[in-house]
Order: sequence, then structure tokens, then C-alpha cells
Amino acid sequence: MKIHERGLEVETGVTLATWLVDGGLGTLPPPFLLVHGLASNSRLWDMMALDLARAGHVVGAVDLRGHGRSDKPDHGYDMSTLVSDLLAVINGLGLKSPILVGQSFGANLVLETAWRSPQVAGGIVCVDGGTIELSHTFPDWQDAAKALAPPRLAGTPYDEMRRMLLGLHPTWPATAVEATMANFDLDADGRIAPRLSREHHMEILHSLWEHRPSSRFAELTVPTLLVFAGLGGPPSKRWAARSAEQAIPDVRVEWFESAGHDLHAECPDELAQLLLRRVAEGFFTGSSAPGETVVAPDALGTGPDG
Repeated sequence: MKIHERGLEVETGVTLATWLVDGGLGTLPPPFLLVHGLASNSRLWDMMALDLARAGHVVGAVDLRGHGRSDKPDHGYDMSTLVSDLLAVINGLGLKSPILVGQSFGANLVLETAWRSPQVAGGIVCVDGGTIELSHTFPDWQDAAKALAPPRLAGTPYDEMRRMLLGLHPTWPATAVEATMANFDLDADGRIAPRLSREHHMEILHSLWEHRPSSRFAELTVPTLLVFAGLGGPPSKRWAARSAEQAIPDVRVEWFESAGHDLHAECPDELAQLLLRRVAEGFFTGSSAPGETVVAPDALGTGPDG
């Protein structure tokens, strides 16, 4: 298994941390590019990426600007710039017609990328996102900002933060907990600070509040797989899923009923196998037979608290 890490300059003075992995079994089409959510990092995809790579696919991932090990400039936290970053990463990694896989905010981002530049993507996978329209719940930005601002975690002892995560996500594999801890820097006193600053977090959140993915659905021209978590989220999630299914021309919708929002961290093997099945069936090449919504079986047996 070869893992290649490199920094890619996406604009003058701004470099994003990326990695690329393949299983050494030759390169099967299509490649994948994995895009994390708000205040997350690319390591949350580690286990899923290994499954895809073992099946013979090239898999890339990126820390978005301001996140993880990427640069943290004082500008560029809007949807248009982040789409441009993603296009630069696709080109820089040499990915030909990759399937863009995004989670939460990252799902909205890959959907927007495919709508703006459909020629670069072989398809998109939106993991518990892609249909997020915060303005439906919060018509006023100030209300959204107040309700959705991140908790003030700076200064929390590392061990305490880790215990909090274990308590919140008891069913997560240990690798997912450690990957989540990579959202933070650690100071000499053993205390954490979020790698994404609060200011930049709020700028991205505002961009997400402004985003109207439903206005893109009917114009999407790439195969679109929407994968939703059954636990947690607003009641409007299922309504949004039905609306997307009715509007997007080439779409499949699947549910992991016993998984929470970070289902890519919680059940990476099951999610990877779902993607591999859809590739094998020809969904992303347009050769599969159309079908109704598929409800994924309870992959875990018991659900987490989400």
C-alpha cells in the first residue's frame, strides 16, 4: 500500500495538504477524491480509503483551507473559492474523472463543484449532506450564527477532549476517534486548540447558510449518490432527500438507518462496500438500470447516539 503525501499550491501562497493512496494492484477506474466536512480533516476518511484502495482504486483526500495541515490564509472561506481549491486539487493530483465524495458541508461542496464544472467529475457521493439548506431553518443569518457557532474548546486538556469524544461516540472505531483529535493542535501544556479558527469557521458557515443546493439539483449532469444517516439531523432531512431524488436526473438515495451524521467515521467499511457495489453495477458510468430508493440494511446492528 503506497501513500503519497504532498502539498499542492492552489493559489499563490496557499498550499493544501493532500494524500493519495493505491493498493498496488494496478489502477482501476474510477479514482476517488474524499472531501471532509466543516471543522474536520482528511484523516476521518482513512479506513474507508484503505478499503477502496485495496479494491484497486486510486484514492485522494485533502485538508480544506484552514483545516488540518493545510495553510490557513485570512481569506477564501467562501463556496466559490473552496470550489476552485477542489478543482486545483483534482488537477494537481492528476485524477481523471474522479468520483467526488463529500461529507456534510463537504457534500454540499462536491455537489456545487459538479454543478459548476461537470466535466471534471465522474460522479458525486454526498454523505449526509449535499441537501443542506440552513436558511430553511434559519431565515435570518444572525439566528443561524447564534445557534450553530462552534463550542469554545480552546484550552481543553487533550485527555479530557478525547474522553468527551469517546463518550459521545461509543460505537466509533478507535481510529475514528484519533482522526477526530487531529482537528486540534496541542500546546506544550497538553491543551488543545481547533486548527480551524472560530473566525474562519463562521465564514464557512455563512457560505453554507447562503448555499442553495436545491437550485442545482435539476441541472446536475453527473451520476449522484446520496447517502444519509438515519440518526440525528433535522426532521426536514427526509423531505430534502425526497426533493433531491425527484429533481436530480441521475440519482440514487440510500439510508444507513442506524448510523449518525459522521457515518464515514462510524462505519467506513460498509460505506466503502456500498460505493464499490455501485461502481461494479455501472451506476457511475450510466450503464446500470434505474431503480427506486434503496434503504441500506442496518450495518451495525445497534445505532449510536449520533
